[in-house]
Amino acid sequence: EPDVTIVSGLKDTVVFEGDDVTFQCQVSHENARDVEWKLQDVALQNNEMNEISVEKGKIHTLTLRKVTEQDIGTIAFRVGPHTSTA
Repeated sequence: EPDVTIVSGLKDTVVFEGDDVTFQCQVSHENARDVEWKLQDVALQNNEMNEISVEKGKIHTLTLRKVTEQDIGTIAFRVGPHTSTA
């Protein structure tokens, strides 16, 4: 199985409380396994507040809905041994 790497990493974003914010990370191969999103070292799950999706097989997207002050911090995307943060 080929080593999946991060082609295009996360970008730092400023957002206002109550707004939605989206982060995108592009990987080198489709159907990447061992993918994880974290906020402040806490793993995020796909639910009503966090929308996690994959577009075109390679673009992994995280949308945080109606962010609050508690959402301030580092977002991390990990695929295998590779990580991108914002």
